[in-house]
Amino acid sequence: MDIILFDGVCNLCNGSINFVIRHDRRGHFRFAPLQSDAAATLATTHQIDISQMASFILVQNGKAYTKSTAALRVARQLPFPWKLLYAGIIFPRFIRDGVYNIVARNRYRWFGRKDSCMVPTPEIKERFLDKI
Repeated sequence: MDIILFDGVCNLCNGSINFVIRHDRRGHFRFAPLQSDAAATLATTHQIDISQMASFILVQNGKAYTKSTAALRVARQLPFPWKLLYAGIIFPRFIRDGVYNIVARNRYRWFGRKDSCMVPTPEIKERFLDKI
C-alpha cells in the first residue's frame, strides 16, 4: 500500500488527490492530509518535518519521497497515458523541484484554499487514513 500525504486545505492538492482517485482503478493508493494524526505518525517514522512542507509526500515501500519525485512516482502507478509522465524523472531533481517549489509557494494564491480539510465521500472514505 502506497500512502500519499497532502495539504488538506489546498485546492490544487485536493484536485490532485481527486485526479489520482479517479484514475487509480486498482485502489492502490491511500491518502492522509498533512494535518492528520496519520500524517504526523508517518512524518515521525520517516523523519520529515511536515510543518515545513509545501508539498505532498509519497510513502512507498517503507521510503518517503517528496516534491517532484513523489508526484512522478504517483504518475508511474496510474494507467496509460498518465504513467508516461514518469519520463520527467530524467530531468535533474534541482530543476524538477525548482518548478515544483514555484507552484507550491503560489498554490494558495493561484488555486485558493479551504477553511478545513476535504471530507471524503462514503465511497472513498476507506482509502483515507485517520490513524496509523
